[in-house]
Amino acid sequence: MTSTGIRLHAPAPGWNISADVVVVGSGVAGLTAALRCEAAGLRTVVVTKARLDDGSTRWAQGGIAAALGDGDTPEQHLDDTLVAGAGLCDEEAVRILVTEGPDAVRRLIETGAHFDESEEGGLELTREGGHHRRRIAHAGGDATGAEISRALVEAVRARGLRTVENALVLDLLTDAEGRTAGVTLHVMGEGQHDGVGAVHAPAVVLATGGMGQVFSATTNPSVSTGDGVALALRAGAEVSDLEFVQFHPTVLFLGADAEGQQPLVSEAVRGEGAHLVDADGVRFMVGKHELAELAPRDIVAKGIMRRMQEQDAEHMFLDARHFGAEMWEHRFPTILAACRAHGIDPVTEPVPVAPAAHYASGGVRTDSHGRTTVPGLYACGEVACTGVHGANRLASNSLLEGLVYAERIVSDIAASRTDDALHARVPAPVERPERPAHPLLAPEARFAIQRIMTDGAGVLRSAASLERAADQLQRLHAEARDALDENGKTAEPGVDTWEATNLLCVARVLVAAALLREETRGCHWREDHADRDDADWRRHIVVRLNPDRTLAVHTTDTADFPPTRQHHQEQ
Repeated sequence: MTSTGIRLHAPAPGWNISADVVVVGSGVAGLTAALRCEAAGLRTVVVTKARLDDGSTRWAQGGIAAALGDGDTPEQHLDDTLVAGAGLCDEEAVRILVTEGPDAVRRLIETGAHFDESEEGGLELTREGGHHRRRIAHAGGDATGAEISRALVEAVRARGLRTVENALVLDLLTDAEGRTAGVTLHVMGEGQHDGVGAVHAPAVVLATGGMGQVFSATTNPSVSTGDGVALALRAGAEVSDLEFVQFHPTVLFLGADAEGQQPLVSEAVRGEGAHLVDADGVRFMVGKHELAELAPRDIVAKGIMRRMQEQDAEHMFLDARHFGAEMWEHRFPTILAACRAHGIDPVTEPVPVAPAAHYASGGVRTDSHGRTTVPGLYACGEVACTGVHGANRLASNSLLEGLVYAERIVSDIAASRTDDALHARVPAPVERPERPAHPLLAPEARFAIQRIMTDGAGVLRSAASLERAADQLQRLHAEARDALDENGKTAEPGVDTWEATNLLCVARVLVAAALLREETRGCHWREDHADRDDADWRRHIVVRLNPDRTLAVHTTDTADFPPTRQHHQEQ
């Protein structure tokens, strides 16, 4: 795969450090990869955008899915995952997930994560949407992600891994043969490093999380601006399935104008028996699916949106008053506190909920070892598209995917290199080209992008709305490009402008894919193409960035991904 040569406008690196592997991101995927790399004897540097525990993992409430319960099997977990993925899962990728998942969870427990236990002493498992069995392990009631993050961060610090916090990754470095040679990054604030620098390494693991901030309302933290996907695109990597953005059905409704990160009301609340109702108390999901409120997330989100349309309402309600105060306080303390902080008491009243952007099922295309189409560049977690999620992620499969595929990446890196080979090849990045450079957007463009995407590419989409969004995004892109081409001027380099530019990059790809996919499948809902079309669309949409900053879009021949054409033995 040939690099585009495109990089963000940024000062030249003023410092550099060397490593065998640089891991970008500090969620479950990134820290698992880093710990396994360190255990394999690889010099590892972790780069993270905020603090080590500030990624999306800590916000995960429901839990981690694995066939750990009596009578449950990986085959049953596989079946539920394939159904949720609506015909676009890579079955082999899912089989890897469900068969390697249970042991990966056990290793996580050995690392120090404490999950809730039953009175008998085993794991206390619950159920979520799309699962036919209770297979969700949770911690602290509804604070699973926070506990996993705590355990992994403590392990990283205890083992003395080198970390660079408050660092926004900018671009991939490559050598003269197009292989990965590290990353450039900008460190914010005080610390051992400051400003733009570089980490030189022959292997880069992207674990940068999602891109929920491309929409006005999301469950994602403010750091989720699609940086990893944008970096990969500029490096010449392929991305796939970006049109499949999962909107979580039950996000605390804070008003029609609410923006930024919104409080999540975990699917586990419905798993324990809460009901979705309208303002009249009618359970509108009953009869719509065999699992009613526990149908896969895309079905529940659509059910809520349809009822809102029918009744001209801004939200629906989640009714769990029958839980009582003791269950709320024991099982869902985080959600209870969030609701009460906004003046709602779930013990005595239904909770107003509406869908909001939650998870990107697509991302940087990888194979079963996390290898992208750029030699030496790996991806895992939400930034990656392994084929596990298909058109719609099954609840609580995300943390498991981060665990399993991070371990597989490290196995591949370790197997493809000996210590002598690692230390013999010091990456020699090619010089930064002055052109073509990626024009930077002004910081306020972030809010314009979010409004465009929410209006045109949200839960409900159509050709008209997507074409309008594409035109508006292209206008933003053209204005920045023309200013650069005409007088060489662009917005001042900085975190705000880099993030806005990354958001525009991923927004353009998402809209292009959503406009091309003329069907409704999984969490991609086209009002003008209401039916699923397996004959024409049981295939993936793959996008690359051209050197002239246009998009190259094509579809795969089948639902199977082609090889990533990696040749790691050459590195």
